[in-house]
Amino acid sequence: IGPNGAGKSTLIRSILGQREHDGTITFQPAGEKTRKFRIGYVPQSPSFDRSDPVSVLDLFVASTSNWPIVLPIPKGLKDFVAQCLERVNGLELLHKQVGALSGGELQRVLLAMALEPVPNILILDEPLSGVDMDGERQLLALLDEIRTRYDLSILISTHDFNTLHKMDKVILLKQKVLQMGTPEEVLASQEFQTLFYHPTQKGGDAQ
Repeated sequence: IGPNGAGKSTLIRSILGQREHDGTITFQPAGEKTRKFRIGYVPQSPSFDRSDPVSVLDLFVASTSNWPIVLPIPKGLKDFVAQCLERVNGLELLHKQVGALSGGELQRVLLAMALEPVPNILILDEPLSGVDMDGERQLLALLDEIRTRYDLSILISTHDFNTLHKMDKVILLKQKVLQMGTPEEVLASQEFQTLFYHPTQKGGDAQ
């Protein structure tokens, strides 16, 4: 967490190897040391043309295979996409038009894509933006289920402080790490109070 411009997205892009950075980023996967390390990434919800006829199946095939979507999609590939969507309880979205998806449905589709193949760490950039309260509850429950089922770590950037109590650890950023600990510790810290409840102070964006 952190105010706008605190460096949350910059940190994520650095972890993903999308930008140069100072210092060192070290991954320490548990278990077998020779296991290939994978990162799954769910970006902030992209916008789609509501009139675009592209389906979830088309998008998934174009993103995860070399099959041209202008050709009929083979049954084996359809079954593969269906299995991926089942991981996120989204099988019913298979033939739905991408532009017609709700915010929560789109997040599930992007999440299904990020889980193929299953990563060691899953990174989500503002996954709760544009998602209604019901979709938010479903998404958080789904992430907890995925974490348990696949034994992976999940890193989320968010402005929704009401959901922090569901997290194991919170990092407060403002160009550097100001606080790190349990949600209760970070929310009660002077740094958090200064940043978010004293907007007249320099750097204190009210949220």
